Amino acid sequence: MTVSILVPSSLTREAEDKREATRKLGYVARAATIFRADRLIVYPDREGETGRFDGGFVSTVLRYAATPPYLRNEAWGMRDELEYAGVLPPLRAMSQTGSESTGSGSSRQGIVTEVGPEGRVRVNCGLQHPISLNVPPKMEVDEGERVTVRISSRRPVRAKLENKPLPGLAVERTDLSAALGREDAGVCIAASRFGEELTVGRLETLAGRIDRDGLTVAFGAPERGLPDILGIEASAVNASSGQGDAAESSTGDDTADDGVEPTADPGFDLWLNTVPNQGSEVVRTEEALFATLAPLSLQE
Repeated sequence: MTVSILVPSSLTREAEDKREATRKLGYVARAATIFRADRLIVYPDREGETGRFDGGFVSTVLRYAATPPYLRNEAWGMRDELEYAGVLPPLRAMSQTGSESTGSGSSRQGIVTEVGPEGRVRVNCGLQHPISLNVPPKMEVDEGERVTVRISSRRPVRAKLENKPLPGLAVERTDLSAALGREDAGVCIAASRFGEELTVGRLETLAGRIDRDGLTVAFGAPERGLPDILGIEASAVNASSGQGDAAESSTGDDTADDGVEPTADPGFDLWLNTVPNQGSEVVRTEEALFATLAPLSLQE
């Protein structure tokens, strides 16, 4: 099962300064990690960006937060976007194998520090010193590249490179429609206060589908819910949903501007209000992530 979380490039539009914006993104990364999301995708909302904290800032901070602490200095160095990275809460991510990421029998990220002869490389993977490993057949690596290292023993050190995707949370930047159109997108939910209220009965119906097909959940930005971002009437969200269900909360990457724009009615399976009868006028995006992912992570 693949879990993807979609947040807009305007996610930090209401932040008063860089410190507050960084802290907010830290809680978004925490929510994604706690509920074992595979992907955290930043989709473009250029009309909602304030200019100070655009999609590049959002995705850079999120990527830094998702980088294992032992690789951050080597992978990122000094960057203006990361001035207040110290306020980010630690993710303490568990490996997908069930072992702690610091323990034996786990997969972890490493950075190739040196490419040597005879198919061997030196890799920094958070142990006391970089370790020398054989490169698997049909796998090519370059200096500075991130790789997956499988550690079977720490004393003595026994490890190997694996030709597999990097473990942990992947942060990407792509168009909303493209994210919803992936083969492994599963059940695509728009989180919105204009959607159908989540009930026990609805959750029972969703649990089996999500467990079988996976889940993609999209969220809006402060003062810019998904209907605003998509340019559709809030009263029409159920009509634009193929099944008459729905969600929005009043609820970013260091790559160059990709030129893609949001597309109206990109094809959600349902719109869902996961905070019915909310007691606050505004539910912040990072709060909506916890409120939405908690019930949707329940199994049958």
